[in-house]
Amino acid sequence: MEKKSESKTHYKKYKHNAVDVIKPNLFEEYFPYTEIPRLKFNGKQLPMDIPEEIWITDTTFRDGQQSMASFTVEQIVELFDCMHKIDNGTGLIRTTEFFLYSEKDREAVRKCMDRGYDFPQITSWIRANENDFELVKSMGIKETGLLMSCSDYHIFKKLKLTRSSCMEKYLDIVEKALESGIQPRCHLEDITRADFFGFVVPLVQNIQELGNAAGVQIKIRLCDTLGLGVPYQGADLPRSIPGLINGIKEYCQVPSSAIEWHGHNDYHNVVTNATTAWLYGASAVNTTIFGIGERTGNCPLEGMLIEYLQIKGDKKINLKLINELKSFFEREFNYVIDEKRPFVGNDFNLTKAGVHADGIMKFEAIYNSFDTKNILGRPVVIKVNQTSGLAGIAAWINNYFSLTETDRVSKKDPAVYDMKVWVDEQYENGRTSSITDEELKKLTELYLDRDLMAENR
Repeated sequence: MEKKSESKTHYKKYKHNAVDVIKPNLFEEYFPYTEIPRLKFNGKQLPMDIPEEIWITDTTFRDGQQSMASFTVEQIVELFDCMHKIDNGTGLIRTTEFFLYSEKDREAVRKCMDRGYDFPQITSWIRANENDFELVKSMGIKETGLLMSCSDYHIFKKLKLTRSSCMEKYLDIVEKALESGIQPRCHLEDITRADFFGFVVPLVQNIQELGNAAGVQIKIRLCDTLGLGVPYQGADLPRSIPGLINGIKEYCQVPSSAIEWHGHNDYHNVVTNATTAWLYGASAVNTTIFGIGERTGNCPLEGMLIEYLQIKGDKKINLKLINELKSFFEREFNYVIDEKRPFVGNDFNLTKAGVHADGIMKFEAIYNSFDTKNILGRPVVIKVNQTSGLAGIAAWINNYFSLTETDRVSKKDPAVYDMKVWVDEQYENGRTSSITDEELKKLTELYLDRDLMAENR
């Protein structure tokens, strides 16, 4: 009886109570396990609330690395350097987080710290375990992420706790972190399957009060662990990203600057969902380089850099260095990037269709939405195959040899016709692959002015 009384009294030290339930709420009407998850709509329209300042955080060395072979210290430092160069002193890539559990992890942190960069700032991630605080303190890191699983899937089925006891455990860890002089960042795992008003809201309200009492603003990371969040207006909780962000701001009084979104790509929505979080009031979105991470991956850094520029405009970041990251991943990790992947794939701005090539030859912006050569260091690529036609061949010549306006070859040039005859014969004889640049180069030099080609090669 004594234990029961002490436990009951202990729960009351926190002002806001979880709504305890006998049976876990698994939202089976939304997530019938034997069927594809369902969307429910409540029709509520929420106002956009784009923060004045938005930024990106990175978890390549924590969440991202979990899905790949372990990075070496040297690889981590080189990637950290490259992120710093892309950020270019702007603070857009605000932070990057590290594990601290192995000596290799700690050595990587020390070497990155020795760089003395303002951005990205170094943060850590630990389990909600007070023993891990010594690791954070020993490294001289001011902020750490704390895992706080918040759906009944985790509370009941994994942790084997009640909501109240689970909340108490999390809040006690927050208190211990603050007492240790460490600023916690609370990672609300699986929030898109959690009981928002029965657990998330009272948890965050209590976290806010603990932070206010300590004179610090604790950050709240909303983690869409299975990628179930949706960006649609009128979607119901717990899957509605506008509803989640708006609710954390309205019911918990958390400012935009302390709200961060962490998403996964299980349902092809990861970039759209992260952008939606920005649009409805979260200042930070969490990413990894090329979206590496569990299952289908995290939100890709390069995608959110482009999204930022669409929302806020130029911030003088160095996007051309994304090519260095690509080369590094391919060289160091044997990482294969989909050729069609936006902004980084080998073929992302490649055209084979003759009608597209004709448009590019007349005015590049017709089929290229921005100057990929000057912004990304990736000029338009033309490939010739059975559908390219005269326009495709002429466009390839002009593009490959960087011919000036006065020297450009027309699709009506007899030499282009002769080259097309050769190309057509290839496919009539059963060829299925594209014509290589080397083959086209030899044909061009055969049929066109060799001196002109040499001057512009």
